[in-house]
Amino acid sequence: MSFKILLARTRGFCAGVERAINVVNKALEKYGTQKVYVLHEVVHNKHVVADLASRGAHFVDHLSEIPNPEDKVVIFSAHGVGIKTVNAAEALKLVVIDATCPLVNRVHFKVAKAAEQDKEVIIIGHDGHQEVLGTVGQYQGDDSKVHVILTPDDVSKLKLSSDKAVFATQTTLSIDETALTVTALKEKFPFIEGPKRDDTCFATQHRQAAVKTLAEKCDLVIVAGSENSSNSKRLSEVALSMGVRSFLIDDCSNITDEMIAGATRIGITAGASVPEHIVTEIIAFLKSKGGEDEVELVGDEQIHRVFPLPDGI
Repeated sequence: MSFKILLARTRGFCAGVERAINVVNKALEKYGTQKVYVLHEVVHNKHVVADLASRGAHFVDHLSEIPNPEDKVVIFSAHGVGIKTVNAAEALKLVVIDATCPLVNRVHFKVAKAAEQDKEVIIIGHDGHQEVLGTVGQYQGDDSKVHVILTPDDVSKLKLSSDKAVFATQTTLSIDETALTVTALKEKFPFIEGPKRDDTCFATQHRQAAVKTLAEKCDLVIVAGSENSSNSKRLSEVALSMGVRSFLIDDCSNITDEMIAGATRIGITAGASVPEHIVTEIIAFLKSKGGEDEVELVGDEQIHRVFPLPDGI
């Protein structure tokens, strides 16, 4: 069995993920391994979390899990948290370092402002996802004025209590699917305020565009990324929507002979929270299974951005 390997140029770490990982590493250097706690996975990738844990970071799901919290350090993940969580951390006298992605913070600001103006908020996103929970948590006021939806069908069932409303979206959604929901929302509620399209971040947009280009050239697309990573799942779904077989895997250990059987051109990309060494290992594994030595690079060169670190680091 012989097949070509194609690799998306735009893939892997985005600026928000790099920033969040740097925050944890610098906090460990500054405060020591006994003091640094991270609320939730700092980014949704099991390899990144395992690596930071091996360096001494403690990951918790609730502030109550931090022993003797006074003067301990808590880092909020790249997905952000609600205002109640921020207040609770300060009440416990924790040293708070906020690693929320600056692009997520833009959405937070929009929701907080809507609350101040007593406007209803519609958030397009996956209910229960950490980013959506943090965004909902920016609304200080009547909880019944916040609605989380995802599809045009959700829009058809949505009822608003006034004509003062704003919409925002999760930053890691499918661009094409979100556009349908936004269109349905604007048609049903023409008075609604919001972005022209959505709040999908540029990294998500660029990676989805790259996987479309990749899928056009392949009969199988392998996406590196953890199951709980929204942006990684969307990449696999984009490939599938183009009629190409696609699998989301954590690493090369998940690749089976059945998965690659019959493929002649296998494309590889990676979600925004995936370390590059995972991609390198996937390529090496595929070469051992019959992949040609020459790897074809597909798509535009990746645009590298850098976000400044937060206060406290």
